[in-house]
Amino acid sequence: MSVTDHDTVGGLDEAERAAVASGITFVPGIEITAVHEGRDVHVLGYFIDRTDPVFTGFLDQQRADRVRRVIEMANKLEAIGKPIDCDALVAPRSGKSVGRPMVAKALVKAGHVADIRQAFEELIGEGRPAFIARCGPSPSEVIGIINRAGGIASLAHPGVLKRDELIPEMIEAGLTALEGFHSDHDAATTEHYLGLADRHGILVSGGSDYHGEKERRRAAFGTIGLPQDRFDRLKANR
Repeated sequence: MSVTDHDTVGGLDEAERAAVASGITFVPGIEITAVHEGRDVHVLGYFIDRTDPVFTGFLDQQRADRVRRVIEMANKLEAIGKPIDCDALVAPRSGKSVGRPMVAKALVKAGHVADIRQAFEELIGEGRPAFIARCGPSPSEVIGIINRAGGIASLAHPGVLKRDELIPEMIEAGLTALEGFHSDHDAATTEHYLGLADRHGILVSGGSDYHGEKERRRAAFGTIGLPQDRFDRLKANR
């Protein structure tokens, strides 16, 4: 198993201890947010050296920009009469990331929306009144950072991103794999990306994208992942 939190490795030590105690092979991971033409591009990193100083410094910068974005969203929400407790969200948290899901939960707690989905659809999703675009590194830069930390870079949920034209350039930058198996991929989408990976001569990763028991992908946890033979091939290229 691998834990791939957004822009932080803060949970890896605890997750690894739990995995080892249960006899589960653990792979250190990360999911880093890149930006291309104003849109998020998520890049997974596996087998990373979580202590690499350049890598950890880069993650510090990523988390700082997350705080900036949350504060700007909170300001917009207050301006439209939907205030949230922003101070609680951005309070110093050693190695932890903040982001829109936390803003959504704060909106639910404040009684402005019924659930997280409504928060995104009406207030903080792209094009909504309190949306703030992310600033950040390019996909190629993120791939380089992952590779420098000894990791394998994989494009996360490409069937959700729907930007296949970016893949050749990312491969040139050092992309090793595509996340072919994913909880939001149907059978046809999975086959498409398995075939695309084969045509480009790269590998495949897979994951549930589990975000917690109250989130919509909870049923995928432990059921969607990477077949053993494909995991062996991924590990051999670390």
